[in-house]
Amino acid sequence: MDLDWEKLVKRYVWDDERTPYFTRVSRLSPRQARYELFAYAVFMAVLFGVLALAALSPRAPHGAAAIVPLYAFSVLCAAVVLGATRHLAAALWCAAAPLGALAYFSVFGFHPGLEAADRAVLVVVVLAWLAYGARVVAIARAMR
Repeated sequence: MDLDWEKLVKRYVWDDERTPYFTRVSRLSPRQARYELFAYAVFMAVLFGVLALAALSPRAPHGAAAIVPLYAFSVLCAAVVLGATRHLAAALWCAAAPLGALAYFSVFGFHPGLEAADRAVLVVVVLAWLAYGARVVAIARAMR
């Protein structure tokens, strides 16, 4: 049996209707916009659900600071609201999460085992995430 890798990738990873990430917001169909917001909401909910639980540990760099798990939980809640209602305020709260990550790095620092190059990559990833958040806000605004 010969596998058709292109067909599998097209079916499960890249689908013009379900993953239109390079389509301008103005050209998205309502269905495409819903799929993109839902995928972003699921990603954010899973990520910040894990972070909210991990932030409860007193061994974390922030110690027992209650603001970190509370903020992570608030982003989790906003992601659930975004996925369910596509509300603009929830999109704005989720899109601001990378700013929260940058604030965390500036206040509590990076993991001590990270080299300078690792820190730079981490900051670049967070900045790319912030740029994508602007797209999510634009999609939510367009769906109003």
